[in-house]
Amino acid sequence: MKLATLKDGSRDGQLVVVSRDLTLAHYATGIASRLQQVLDDWGFMSPQLQDLYDALNHGRARHAFPFDPAQCMAPLPRAYQWADGSAYLNHVELVRQARNAEVPESFYTDPLMYQGGSDDFLGPVDDVIVPSEAMGIDFEAEIAVVTGDVKMGSTPEQALDGIRLVMLANDVSLRNLIPAELAKGFGFFQSKPATAFSPVAVTLDELGEAWQDGRVHLALQSSWNGRKVGLCDAGPEMTFHFGQLIAHIAKTRNVRAGSIVGSGTVSNKGVEKNGRMEWPKGYSCIAEKRCIETIQDGAPATDFMKFGDTIRIEMKGLDGRSLFGAIDQEIVSTAGRPVEAPVSLTKPQAGTDTGTAPEPAAEG
Repeated sequence: MKLATLKDGSRDGQLVVVSRDLTLAHYATGIASRLQQVLDDWGFMSPQLQDLYDALNHGRARHAFPFDPAQCMAPLPRAYQWADGSAYLNHVELVRQARNAEVPESFYTDPLMYQGGSDDFLGPVDDVIVPSEAMGIDFEAEIAVVTGDVKMGSTPEQALDGIRLVMLANDVSLRNLIPAELAKGFGFFQSKPATAFSPVAVTLDELGEAWQDGRVHLALQSSWNGRKVGLCDAGPEMTFHFGQLIAHIAKTRNVRAGSIVGSGTVSNKGVEKNGRMEWPKGYSCIAEKRCIETIQDGAPATDFMKFGDTIRIEMKGLDGRSLFGAIDQEIVSTAGRPVEAPVSLTKPQAGTDTGTAPEPAAEG
């Protein structure tokens, strides 16, 4: 089934069930009003939501209405935990190679993870609001899972059984703040503002054969300012699967229902072509593109995002249809969008020169 949360003026929104083709929705009123309620009592509530989902897909839901992603909050608008990994070691290798550094051996056996803010997620079409372009604004196209309860000490296989939902994420990063933060030895903080998630979160059965061994074997598409820059395979090159990431968290503590775990930037290896390394599947973050440019040409050439830039992140299923809906955001200053001066529509009076267009009216 597919679940979303619609904006209603509250912090947690209203839970809705969404049709498989993402065209219709139905409030889950009478079953649960919030997704966290469902995660807390999954065994009892999820079968009821599944019945509503089946009715919606077969045209039997009496109060269905058109689904509008613009009205969505994140599927889980705030969570008990947001832990993001770096499960695609190719991404780490590129970053290290670009600065002529080796990847420590432990990185191949012990996942890299950080704990981000989980009190204020963004909806799929909410603006990404940033104080300054000088902070190095970057998108990161990722996959994320939402868990049920996972006991401390769980194995990766046991942790896989705790996955309830899958969704997409844009783990917004402010790259120029990262070096100083890491130099302090305490990890990311201001460099990781609010994360955005896809319109819907889906149960594993919606992925069909694409879900294998704790990985999503589908391509993740990223389009920056309307230009496709990444079509990266999310499955084969995921070094640590989601069960391993969750088990890493659970090594010393319980993981509670409503925890969100991210994959990190989806990344694919390059291929050698005519004696030069190329990355035909593109990139899922600008930082990786800059690393590729450094490896190829000695220096980065691509700037980070500017105010007014847009990013769209989407994944299509084996049937070619959008699985989660799209994250589709614009980068906006804390001062807001620039106000365009309105064009005067006043008709010229008789006898006036109309050889030139009227000047736009001055903004008050």
